[in-house]
Amino acid sequence: MPRFRPILDELPAYRAGKAVVSADGRSFKLSSNESPYDPLPSVVEAIAAAARDVNRYPDPACVALTEALAERFAVPQEHIALGAGSVTVAQELFETVGEPGAEVIYAWRSFEAYPLLADLAGVTSVRVPLEEETHDLSAMAAAITPSTRMIFVCNPNNPTGTVNRAAELTAFLDRVPEDVLVVLDEAYREYVRDADVPDGLSLYADRPNVAVLRTFSKAYGLAGLRVGYLIAHAPVASAVRKTMMPFAINSIAQAAAVASLRAEDELLERVETVVKERARVREALLGQGWEVPPTEANFVWLRLGERTVEFAERCAVDGVAVRPFAAEGARVSIGSPDANDAFLAAAEAFRKE
Repeated sequence: MPRFRPILDELPAYRAGKAVVSADGRSFKLSSNESPYDPLPSVVEAIAAAARDVNRYPDPACVALTEALAERFAVPQEHIALGAGSVTVAQELFETVGEPGAEVIYAWRSFEAYPLLADLAGVTSVRVPLEEETHDLSAMAAAITPSTRMIFVCNPNNPTGTVNRAAELTAFLDRVPEDVLVVLDEAYREYVRDADVPDGLSLYADRPNVAVLRTFSKAYGLAGLRVGYLIAHAPVASAVRKTMMPFAINSIAQAAAVASLRAEDELLERVETVVKERARVREALLGQGWEVPPTEANFVWLRLGERTVEFAERCAVDGVAVRPFAAEGARVSIGSPDANDAFLAAAEAFRKE
């Protein structure tokens, strides 16, 4: 029998959101924070054109996409690193710091891939509990030790949708030693409407130990193609690029991402529609009597405790898939108006039952 790393015997598999179907055939997938919209026609055209060249390897340096991102965000090209989705870029980040004894701090609960990536990289996770569903940045700063190599701040936080604002985030960064990398995970940045929530790119510019992590999976609607990126100072971006597997981002994904940047104005109109639906859904839930924290992402969070799984099962009866975190709560993506109405009806029925 081959010998494997002992950690694999204890490692829980990543649980992706799943779809469900009601008895009458209805199915609304609100479990994965996906865009409810099909790709724009111009993006579909770019995908079709790129498909004609799939007999060739993709550009391993992703030159066209790197140039497009550099132009879009007015940053040097050498400040950009890429990966197959932001979770893969996060994995690359863990690999840059991963060695025995290294510690990585993150809030909990936050993005569920963090513990998995930490264990695979052989680093020690330091989980700091949320305070009122939001990162406790003061406690996270206090958790820093000489062994701390990296800190993740998911802003807006997944799965709660809550945010940390400029003053507290700046004060936190001022307390972090210069040799500790702070990753601002901004997968949901495009949905933020709170003017006090800073764009991470405004913070990284004069802080060499700050990196900004983003994705094309959410607002840009390319979840199925897997494109994520990091913007950081050259030494950080260079280290991350060294861990990237050759040809990790396929040619179709590269073409679609470039086309999406060109169609950004049109895409962001769709985002605005999601933001309006987010407000409608939260207000309806509050009207039903639920406690729902303010959210700046494309989902809402319900703290349900021991009734979480029961709630998810009740939603599934109506063909609505939500993302339960057992004994904690449920995250529910904002979908189409029909999907949102189905969820609201299921939530109201659960309260009445």
